[in-house]
Amino acid sequence: MFDLKWIRENSEALDRSLQRRGDSPIADHVLELDTSRRSSQTHLQEMQERRNSASKLIGAAMKDGRVDEVEALKSEVSGLKYKMETVEAQERDTSRALNELLSSLPNVLGDDVPDGANEDDNRELYTVGTPPAFDFVPKPHYELGEELGLMDFETAGEIAGSRFVILKGALARMERALADFMLDVQTEDFCYTEVSPPLLVREDVLYGTGQLPKFGDDLFRTTDERWLIPTAEVPLTNMVAGKILNEDELPLRFTAHTACFRAEAGAAGKDTRGMLRQHQFYKVELVSIVKPEDSEAEHARMTNCAEEVLKRLGLAYRVMLLCAGDTGFGATKTHDLEVWMPGQNTYREISSISNTLSFQALRMNARYRPTANGQGLEHVHTLNGSGVAVGRALIAVMENYQNVDGSITIPEALRPYIGGREVILANA
Repeated sequence: MFDLKWIRENSEALDRSLQRRGDSPIADHVLELDTSRRSSQTHLQEMQERRNSASKLIGAAMKDGRVDEVEALKSEVSGLKYKMETVEAQERDTSRALNELLSSLPNVLGDDVPDGANEDDNRELYTVGTPPAFDFVPKPHYELGEELGLMDFETAGEIAGSRFVILKGALARMERALADFMLDVQTEDFCYTEVSPPLLVREDVLYGTGQLPKFGDDLFRTTDERWLIPTAEVPLTNMVAGKILNEDELPLRFTAHTACFRAEAGAAGKDTRGMLRQHQFYKVELVSIVKPEDSEAEHARMTNCAEEVLKRLGLAYRVMLLCAGDTGFGATKTHDLEVWMPGQNTYREISSISNTLSFQALRMNARYRPTANGQGLEHVHTLNGSGVAVGRALIAVMENYQNVDGSITIPEALRPYIGGREVILANA
């Protein structure tokens, strides 16, 4: 969401950002609607003032017996009432169109975001670790899991349909262990506050973080007008919606392990095998609420928080700066962490860390009160990221720590969370 004053002063910057995303320039249309709306509001105010004035004159004319003047004034007041109703309807329609247009506009891209149309144009910032070398052909996770007897896509499909999985035994326990491990890293080492949020939210909550109205087809909706969360970012960020925070309360940092639900409407035919793209999955989310001047540094900090999980698991990964065409709707800048997947012989995304600046705060009306004298309220900046996707971390561990006999060595960092076990064997 945008402040109209900002658009009036930065219309070229808005259009330039839209064009970099592959969208058409729109600032002139926004300003036309804004001008029309303000013109209607001014006209309404003028007519209201004249109607009030004429109403007072009617009383004075009646007192003096100026019958013709009374009738003329009454006719004028009646005509003004009709005109006001017409202009009010125009103003409502224009305001609605303007709000719908503003709600559809993505965030303005950061100056350091590279140009490009899609993921092929993302920029690699750096790599960490070396992909493991195998003296056998590594298998993808779904083959490993099914051969172990601990990953069942067929039964899950019979129960729920495609893009679901049943994990059993040691794999189910390792998924739980990964989440506990990630939460401990973020709460104990990086001072995030753990939260257990609702998994169902109202429509305005999804509007606040930018999922609605644009991405409604990617979400699951209940019959009572609530929505299943696509990410814990939604309830965590909305914990400050409509609030005025004191400066000394910032930064706020929240983390949560939740189920996430996505319809994957735009992913037909993508990653149909295995666990990479599911309707239901688990993620440890990170959300930061900060002062505007701190958001860039917080973005770097959050990236490091997510990286630490991969480092401790001994997984090779790379950090990507997303290009203009691949940067999400609400983000001004995004870092993707991509972990090496031997079974696919490529890097795959396991975390996205985004700075949204004041984009979400404007939609949620989340503000803070600076301590400096004479300064009014300001909107906070919000950031979000995965710390990290639990299912994809499970996949990465399985593929990177697989053995020639199909067993899976458990990374040392996870062993305290899985009863000291060192290896997963068939049907364990």
